[in-house]
Amino acid sequence: MKRLILVTSPPASGKTYISKQLAKELKHVVYLDKDTLIVLSHQIFKVAGVEVNRSSDFFEEHIRNYEYDATLALAMEALEYDDIVLINAPFTREIRDEAFINNLKAQLQEKNARLTVVWVETDVAVVKERMIARNSPRDTWKLANWDEYIAGVNFEIPASIDDPDVVDDLLVFKNSSQQEYDQSMRDILTVLENS
Repeated sequence: MKRLILVTSPPASGKTYISKQLAKELKHVVYLDKDTLIVLSHQIFKVAGVEVNRSSDFFEEHIRNYEYDATLALAMEALEYDDIVLINAPFTREIRDEAFINNLKAQLQEKNARLTVVWVETDVAVVKERMIARNSPRDTWKLANWDEYIAGVNFEIPASIDDPDVVDDLLVFKNSSQQEYDQSMRDILTVLENS
């Protein structure tokens, strides 16, 4: 059976590194990163004459959901040609939206594919350290308005999508230390390769 893997978490939790390492270890994988579309998003800001701010109302209204739509459309197309598609993207709202998840599962079922969510769990203090270290323009507002930003971020594991009878629907990747990372990588690869 084919598989769509969503590697999700709040920003700066380690999604990109983990996604790339998982993709390298698994066989027959198409790797997609929603951030690849940022170049298009910046062009939309530019054409609209609006400051680039991925936390703004403009981004919410005119860009955010289209980035997800485009990434998922590419994933669905890729599943026609390979066994696993892995998407690296926050999916912060979608992952807690039962209707969204059910609709996605229905689309995947038509392609004889299953959904696996890998939730990256990282301590908030470590997230801030990593955000400072990566020094990305997309984080400027977040770091300058840390308390406001962090108040709107949900670090809770999206337990509602976890069916106790399904071993591979929600996998938690602990990533606050190297030891946690190493153990989680071993455990999650074992589940993905054997289910």
